[in-house]
Amino acid sequence: MTKKYAMTATEVMEVIPNRYPIMFIDYVDEISENKIVATKNVTINEEVFNGHFPGNPTFPGVLILESLAQAGSILILKKEEFQGKMAYIGGIDKAKFRQKVTPGDVMKLEFEITKFRGKVGTADAAAYVDGKKVTTCQFTFIVDEAAEQTN
Repeated sequence: MTKKYAMTATEVMEVIPNRYPIMFIDYVDEISENKIVATKNVTINEEVFNGHFPGNPTFPGVLILESLAQAGSILILKKEEFQGKMAYIGGIDKAKFRQKVTPGDVMKLEFEITKFRGKVGTADAAAYVDGKKVTTCQFTFIVDEAAEQTN
């Protein structure tokens, strides 16, 4: 039997700590040494649409960036030397938003590591809807110890 996705949502949750309502990866389409493509299905059921914006639901740009960062976290934390660690955003540069994202859109999230030294790296990232680039940016990321979980 052929596996449909490189990683399911359940497998993603084994790698990153994000959970509802701030988990934005539905599945990973493909993953390699330095690049990941993941999918976020944008639905009208997202809590953010209660206020952003009534009558004109628009997925916030900052959450598109967070979705890209989560895809990047999966890529980074799947590396053997970083399993069990945390990936943090160290900076976001050159963010551009080319078109709005609305309920019903399927975002393809691409994150590609361009430089990695020690615990710090950079990446180019882009989000697409229907093959059209909707957002681009460059991330600086930092890998560090995971915080202790408290209930």
